[in-house]
Amino acid sequence: MLFDLRGRGRRRTVQIIYMGLALLMGVGLVGFGIGGGFGGGGLLNAASNNEGSGGATFASEIKKYQKLTQQQPSNVGAWEKLTNAQLHEAGNEAYVTRTGITSKGRELFSQVAQSWDRYLALSPTTPNPELAQRMLVVFGAEGLNQPAAAVQVLQIVVAARPTASYYALLAEYAYKANNVREGDLASAKAVSLAPSTERARVKTELEAAKKSPTGGETFTTTTNGKTYTGKAGPNGTFTGTVATPTPAPAGSSPSKKK
Repeated sequence: MLFDLRGRGRRRTVQIIYMGLALLMGVGLVGFGIGGGFGGGGLLNAASNNEGSGGATFASEIKKYQKLTQQQPSNVGAWEKLTNAQLHEAGNEAYVTRTGITSKGRELFSQVAQSWDRYLALSPTTPNPELAQRMLVVFGAEGLNQPAAAVQVLQIVVAARPTASYYALLAEYAYKANNVREGDLASAKAVSLAPSTERARVKTELEAAKKSPTGGETFTTTTNGKTYTGKAGPNGTFTGTVATPTPAPAGSSPSKKK
């Protein structure tokens, strides 16, 4: 799997992120995960770092930088710090629970998105790639579900960290946003950067994502002698059934050993 959250000690926010990102891809780009992000930690780690430690609140930080951005609306650094503080606050359980984002969480995510947009509107010389990485949590399927905005942040991420896994995510979101050209370019890049032993599979999986960007494609697998069919949903769900065996041709009989 792209991410493995079975280890102990994972926080609830990380579980939500997993659902939104790993199952976003339908087949999950099995085999090469996203790791070693900016400062060491990768996408999941950056996302989990949004949590308020021990339920700590970042309300005072948010208030501080909200006031500063009101006083200095062209201060790029102030908008960046406000966005960062809001992201940390958004990790608390009042906003994200085991079942998903709460109504308060959706409201805060919208505020984070607005702060991020104001930050980008000031045309920072080099947009913060780690902050962009974290924004994927906001714009992903389990957040505000805005694939076009997710494409924008991933373009910033891949410019700073051009890895196969990030390009694969960019392709997935581009297809979801109906931006086929961007999706094709990112897909080709992901395949070229993937390990040689993984390229054929990655190509096949991204082609499937292009064909069914919302995750509605039917998959078939055989386990313990039984064939299962099912569909991966866009919100991290999977429904499946045991396939009905194909009946033997009329008049046929089991072969006998001589």
